[in-house]
Amino acid sequence: MYKIGELAKLSGLTVETLRFYERKGLLVPSARGENLYRMYSKQDLARLRFIQRAKQAGLSIKDILELLTLREHAETASCNDVSNVVGQKLAKVQQQLAELKAFETTLKTLHDACCGGEESARSCSILKALDDAIE
Repeated sequence: MYKIGELAKLSGLTVETLRFYERKGLLVPSARGENLYRMYSKQDLARLRFIQRAKQAGLSIKDILELLTLREHAETASCNDVSNVVGQKLAKVQQQLAELKAFETTLKTLHDACCGGEESARSCSILKALDDAIE
């Protein structure tokens, strides 16, 4: 069993992060010592590593909680249930990428139309295009 500081070291996370995960329901101490210290098991360390990998994949706390629940009930949950969680996140990312691509195209068009010279900004094509777009 590990105390919270030991678990933090082993996982590469801070004690504050572990406490945050506890508040969010991602991590629950396996036991409390006689001194009421939080105590964690090797399974808790494995759970933390799962959480870290899920965060690296861009999943939210809500998504991770859902995946942890599915993981804990793997006998009754389906692979489709798990796939849906990741699929919803993928759809959001794809939408964000499309929006960013549209922003990139607009900014590139504005930038390419500008002479970028030392002339007065009064004649700047970027400012004119943005003024015209507003009207």
